Amino acid sequence: MQRLAKFIYFKVMGWRVNGEFPSHLKKFVIIVVPHTSWWDFLLGLLIRKVWNEEINYVGKKSLFDSPFGWFFRWMGGAPIDRSKSSDTVGATAKVFKQREKFRLTIAPEGTRKKVERWKTGFYYIAKTAQVPIVLIAFDFGKKEIKVSEPQNPTEDIAADFARYEAFFEGVQGKVRMPKAS
Repeated sequence: MQRLAKFIYFKVMGWRVNGEFPSHLKKFVIIVVPHTSWWDFLLGLLIRKVWNEEINYVGKKSLFDSPFGWFFRWMGGAPIDRSKSSDTVGATAKVFKQREKFRLTIAPEGTRKKVERWKTGFYYIAKTAQVPIVLIAFDFGKKEIKVSEPQNPTEDIAADFARYEAFFEGVQGKVRMPKAS
């Protein structure tokens, strides 16, 4: 499967990778920006096969019930209670503690629509679980996936977010979003 994925990604699609996936780390939070299309999910599945790495996500508990729960687990999913009364950050950090290997992927926009600011849950999950954050850009303009070095969140959220946003500067999603005015 990896050879087929590489053929499709590099030869058929003509994409490249800029940076190294941190295979040596077993636990971290991955943020993928921008999230503008359902194609992002397919590209994520493809690059996961190219790297031949286990990459995870969390989803609402009910997704993991019969009859399709096995499929979501097989795809790297972990069930959590995402109701308003639950502590999603704490529940997700708990998954990190329960598993030997967990690389959580999150789109910090929280939607495929244009947003003014990212949600901060990924940051607090990483802090609570005491794991680094890896930034991954799906740049459809350059036909490249850009990967950062792992970054540990500090006590200065404003400086951290400024650094994260600078990494994604100029990256173009599948769907072009209008500039915020």
